[in-house]
Amino acid sequence: MSDTKSALITRRALLGAFAATTLTAAPVYSKAFGFLKGAGDVRRLKMYSGRTGEKIDMIYWIEGEYIKESLKELNYFMRDWRQNSAISMDTRTIDIMSASHNLMGVKEPYMLLSGYRSPKTNAMLRSRSRGVAKNSLHMKGQAADLRLASRSVGQISRAAVSCSAGGVGRYSGSNFVHMDCGPVRSWGR
Repeated sequence: MSDTKSALITRRALLGAFAATTLTAAPVYSKAFGFLKGAGDVRRLKMYSGRTGEKIDMIYWIEGEYIKESLKELNYFMRDWRQNSAISMDTRTIDIMSASHNLMGVKEPYMLLSGYRSPKTNAMLRSRSRGVAKNSLHMKGQAADLRLASRSVGQISRAAVSCSAGGVGRYSGSNFVHMDCGPVRSWGR
């Protein structure tokens, strides 16, 4: 076996080992946006949907590269389940979710309440609640509403705010946190 082939096999084995573990490498700090401080060299996302019963636990980014197949799976998982429609979720939002999860040091998966929303679903939800924005970033695949049983809304929102990468909404009455990759801002209690 040549040295080149041996090096490739070793590299593949190493990447496979990273993908097979629940550990992530040390966080990236230099020349990185704030939200990367909890991301590491391997980025993972664990979620379940109370609406569909589906679960996802995947590495979607290794050594600076997004894994296309993983992103396709995430897009489908975060679809508008009411309309069964999906779009490409903005990877910045996925990164914020992952970094926030890492910063909290939890093993528990997020419960996804809402990812992508079609305009039809957004209009329906808006007619039922004044808390739904007319031009919601959910309709662009740039937002997610999440909760964790083991963490309070305050704890989750503090982790997301510390990423300094987008919008963070606290919805204590409904027990969830909104995260998006829009302008940096926060609201709610």
